[in-house]
Amino acid sequence: MFSHVTVGCTDLPRAAAFYDALLAPLGLKRRAVTPDGGPEAACWVAPAQALPRFYVYIPLDGEPASVGNGSMVAFSASAPHAVDAAHEAALRHGGRDEGAPGPRPRYGQGYYGAYLRDPDGNKIHVVYRGDLPPD
Repeated sequence: MFSHVTVGCTDLPRAAAFYDALLAPLGLKRRAVTPDGGPEAACWVAPAQALPRFYVYIPLDGEPASVGNGSMVAFSASAPHAVDAAHEAALRHGGRDEGAPGPRPRYGQGYYGAYLRDPDGNKIHVVYRGDLPPD
């Protein structure tokens, strides 16, 4: 469905360290970004997949990065323990808790997730969807 998702940041090395920590337990790896004339960026993908991609950029317009009211990026986890590990790693790397890992039965039986904010305030959700049948 998605080619890529992008969030803004004010400090790319800080954001990259945060997302390296958050995304490693989910099996996502940072990949090189080919310069395209735009701002410097960091990018993560699933191994052996070209898409979708997740990017963090300093905004092109030179203005400070800002968060969207009602915006959130949700990352899929392979199991509840991966949600726990990602949430814990994110908090150790400058993230802010917005909802500890745990079952969220109002979303579905087997739904397990955690909410947090990255160092720039972007809202992140890490979720295991045990409520959905495997592909």
